[in-house]
Amino acid sequence: MEHNLLEMNNIHKRFPGVYALRGVSLSLKAGEVLALVGENGAGKSTLINVLGGIHPKDDGEIRIDGKPVEINSVADARANGVSIIHQELVLVPHLTVAENIFLNREPKRGGLVDYKTMFQDAQRFIDGLGLKIDASEQVFRLTIAEQQVIEIVKAISFQSRIIVMDEPTSSLSENEIDALFEHIAALKAKGIGIIYISHRLSELPRVADRVTVLRDGQSVGSANVADISNDEIVRMMVGREMTRYYTRTYNQATEEALRVEHLTTARVKDVSFSVRKGEILGFAGLVGAGRTEVMKGILGFDPVLSGSVYVGGKRVTIKHPSQAYALKIGYIPENRREESLFGFRSVQYNLTLRVLRSFIRGVRVNSAKEQQITSEYVEKLSIKTASYATKIQNLSGGNQQKVVISRWLAAKPDILIMDEPTRGIDVGAKAEIYELMNALAAEGMAIIMISSELPEVINISDRVIVMRENRISGMLEKSQLSQEAIMQYAVNL
Repeated sequence: MEHNLLEMNNIHKRFPGVYALRGVSLSLKAGEVLALVGENGAGKSTLINVLGGIHPKDDGEIRIDGKPVEINSVADARANGVSIIHQELVLVPHLTVAENIFLNREPKRGGLVDYKTMFQDAQRFIDGLGLKIDASEQVFRLTIAEQQVIEIVKAISFQSRIIVMDEPTSSLSENEIDALFEHIAALKAKGIGIIYISHRLSELPRVADRVTVLRDGQSVGSANVADISNDEIVRMMVGREMTRYYTRTYNQATEEALRVEHLTTARVKDVSFSVRKGEILGFAGLVGAGRTEVMKGILGFDPVLSGSVYVGGKRVTIKHPSQAYALKIGYIPENRREESLFGFRSVQYNLTLRVLRSFIRGVRVNSAKEQQITSEYVEKLSIKTASYATKIQNLSGGNQQKVVISRWLAAKPDILIMDEPTRGIDVGAKAEIYELMNALAAEGMAIIMISSELPEVINISDRVIVMRENRISGMLEKSQLSQEAIMQYAVNL
């Protein structure tokens, strides 16, 4: 019988106020892809951080090749052939690909960095995966997909036998996903074991051999992917039937909230559209099509070269995001960690950031009012946190996203732009956010939603704008929506 490459047995981990892992177990064979799934807060990140040496376990056992090992640091993990590729990439943009691969372990000759050997070795690793990437290229010039693969190359350079990939496809186009899956297949053929974390259950039959499900810090079951349906996986994840996933009542939209005419910036060309109160307008298209760039132009992040923006029927000039926010336009960016959150500050600080004037007068802080606002939205959005003082970086991705949404709901915008609002969060949290968006639209808010998930776009939007090559390529009414119709406009079929 084939032995396990990795075994994690009865792993426990506690943090102040949180029992994160309660006896979790999993196994991984050489040349196998094990999907690790669960709702945000189920313990997936904590478990891989234990395996990667970021958090030492409190109890339990880790075995590699049948032998017990102690992993108390990242160095211990690497010495045991374990590499973690996190969802948020940790490459240094202005260094070259080779310098990133060998960062802090550069080959030396005579006490100096041996750049020739470093670039040759890096290029050898790159070529070994069949990549068309120059080791001397600066990382910031690469696409997100190419950067993702460089993280894989770095893991291989450590001679890793166990590689964890955390949400590796969350920022990739379909073509880029196909290429990534080919690289994963090549790693499997080399006998490398892969733990694959994803909220996109539709990917699992294409990439994974088995699936292990976590819920509330515990293992609730494992199965061969071929033997289990997505509905069964969801039921294991949430502990109940998901009878309503997409919630949308499609109320009659009223007057125009926002109109854009012939907007042109350095990054988008001649964009025109409108969104009405009570409507959810979806923006679809391939990664890099210009969807986010349109919003950056409207909000004043990017200078407008020509065109007009109207709010409530009145032409406005927005040269800075603060002016957009003053016009009651809210914005939830795609990259919440870099653009929205102050990781080392509390849940309460992050949630109330847009409404400081409601509880601060001069140097006096009305703490009771601040607490009241926080309590209202923590309860309204079912935000799971040990306390309001908990650092937001310690919350799950779904709960972090709920805090960002709450920040804007507290500010009571008339127009809310949501860029990939459910990226990297689980099915349960997604369903809650869809329900919330539906309720906000029913109350008359105008919502613009950018999403790369076509089922989400189709089931939540009243209308959909499709972009291609930084221009609008088509507009579809609700009755016209289908994945085929959207993709025809997205790729010019």
